[in-house]
Amino acid sequence: MTYQNAQLPDGVQLVGKTPTMTEGTVLTAILANHMAPKGKHGLLVVEEGACQFVWEDEPDSRLDCDPDHPIVIFPERYHHVVITGPVKLRVEFYSVPTVLGDLDPNAQRPGQDFI
Repeated sequence: MTYQNAQLPDGVQLVGKTPTMTEGTVLTAILANHMAPKGKHGLLVVEEGACQFVWEDEPDSRLDCDPDHPIVIFPERYHHVVITGPVKLRVEFYSVPTVLGDLDPNAQRPGQDFI
């Protein structure tokens, strides 16, 4: 198993979250190449089961996500989720104290509807 070793930065605040989703109700947009909402960190939280997470700039490296190993989703970095079996998951969104770099105005951001 390959787990992420990252934490949300100090000073972030929860500003929204998706409903809990299953392998049958997951938003199809998170299964495709996309970014977190502008100026937000995401946190992929698995309540039951497991899934995988892929950074688009590291397509051969999949991170495993389970109830003990959430995934911190960094702003302005393309990614997608891979469903590997039965799962209950949600994505939480946190404000970011500062945004570094340029925002991609053309990025698909399905989480924007939940903040």
